[in-house]
Parts: sequence; structure tokens; C-alpha cells
Amino acid sequence: MQEYKVTLISPKVKEKLMEKIYSSSLFERKAAIHGTCVKLFTDSHEFKDMWEDNFEPMPDWIRPHARLFAISGKKLRVLYEPASKTVIVEGCGYYGWIKSIALALVAEFLEDFTSEHRRYSIHGSFVDRNGRGMAIIGPSGSGKTTLTYGLLLDKRCNFLTDDWFFVRQADNATLVYSSEKNSYIRGNLGTDWPEYCDRLKGLKKDGKERAVVDVRQLLGSDRIRSDSTLALTVLLTRDKELPPLKRLTAEEALAFMVKNDFCNPHQLMRTREKIAKRKQFFMQLFSEAPVYLLNTIEKPQQSLQRLKTLLTQEV
Repeated sequence: MQEYKVTLISPKVKEKLMEKIYSSSLFERKAAIHGTCVKLFTDSHEFKDMWEDNFEPMPDWIRPHARLFAISGKKLRVLYEPASKTVIVEGCGYYGWIKSIALALVAEFLEDFTSEHRRYSIHGSFVDRNGRGMAIIGPSGSGKTTLTYGLLLDKRCNFLTDDWFFVRQADNATLVYSSEKNSYIRGNLGTDWPEYCDRLKGLKKDGKERAVVDVRQLLGSDRIRSDSTLALTVLLTRDKELPPLKRLTAEEALAFMVKNDFCNPHQLMRTREKIAKRKQFFMQLFSEAPVYLLNTIEKPQQSLQRLKTLLTQEV
């Protein structure tokens, strides 16, 4: 469920706000996110540092495709001006929303040019094995991060992303691309998987007990991938009325995504046109590779074993 409301504003309103907001005291940093340049303006030293750790830098001479202002304020407010792809976030103390809004801006940009790029974004994780892999998608709290890092305990599995990825639908495959340089993860990941405890010691955590972690140090540089090919998708749910695992038709999988707001609380726009595009994309995605529904009401170890079995069967 979305924990903040996005208010759409006009270019005129944005310009008036810029006159009040913009000053030489703001940190300015550009990030390269799947070929798109997103520029951050912030008065938070913590946000600036985490942004630099999180994303690949973009050369300063590249003009930004989208802009994100993250500034202090007395209460939370998220404003979006679609024409210039500009988001203004006031009063947010949580970096996780800032980085997710940056990724949502890239998603908006790609959706507006799908005919040229055939590229889309997915709020989910992806684990690679031998150049092909598994997408894991689910609503908040369904166990996506826990199961992703559980799979990564197997040295045959490689990390691509644990939160958001981009895809390109080629003629004979769905190509998958990572979104971030380093991951913003829970500092207590070792609670579920004690094997990570020693590797997570000494993290500089924010107020939400999360930190940007160099996944190369966490897993080893030889297990990091920037691209892969989709072999199967697993949707996650928690429902006592459903079996532990079920294969879905493309239509059933799409219905699940629509019911759960595409498992993405960071959509900046939910217009009829945007929703139609998202439905069309996911229908094609689910028609090209097997889709399963995993019910994570079992213990994490049991759900993990089911994922391992699927990965062995399909990849």
C-alpha cells in the first residue's frame, strides 16, 4: 500500500516552487539509471551520500531527463510535474522513498517512449543462474527481499537486483537489466539468514535501520550481474486459503498484478492510459515465460526450498 500521496502540479506551479526552493546550498548529483540521467537536488547530506553510494554517476555535461528535489519541510509532501519529469519531495526523512521515486521517474520516462525503446520497469528482484533467471514480484511484506537473499546463499546463483529492474522485450527473449550500483537493504537481514551476520557488521545505518551495501563485498564480485534473460516469474502472496505453490496462466497472473496495484507503491501516475500500458506489458511478459504463485505463509526456509526447486526445473 502506498504510504505517501503524489499530487500532480502544472509547469507554472512548478516554476513558482522552484523560485522558493532552488539555492546554491543544495547538493546536486546526477545518476545514470539504465541510460537515463536523473538529477538529485537535496539539502540532506545523508541523502547525498547514500545517492552517491547507490547509483552510478552520470557525467555532468549530460542533460538530465528527470529531476528530483528532496528538501526538508515540516510535513511530507510529494509533488510531480509530468511534462518536465520533476518531483519535489518535502519533509521526507527516509532515503528508501527518495531512491524509489528516482527509479519511478525512469519508469515514467520509459513508458512515454515505449514505441522507440520497448523498455519497461518492474518493482521486484531478480536472481540469475547461468545467464537466465527468476523474477520475484510481490506486495510489500510478502517476503521478496528475504527470499532473494536466501537464494543468493547458493553460490550458483548470481545477484542482479533486489528491488527494481528494467526489461527489454526482444523478438525471442525478455532481457533483464539491473537498476542500481549498490543495494539499499535491511541491516537486520542476518535475522533470517545468519550466514550474512558477519558480512553486515559495521554498516552505517539510517533512521530506518537500512544501509546502502556494496553487494560485491557481500557476495563476491564474480557473482554480480548487470543483465540476464528471464526464464520464469514468481509472484508472492500471503493467503491461508491458497496452496503453497501454484502455476498461473498469463490471465491469472495479470489479474493478480492489477489487484495488487502492480506490486509497486511508487507509481507516480495512475491514469487510464498508464494502467493500460502496464496491463499490456505484463500480459506479454507473462505470456512468454512460466509464472508461479508462491504463498509465503510457510517458514522462510520452506518457501526458499520451493524457489530452489523451481529454479532448478526452469533454468
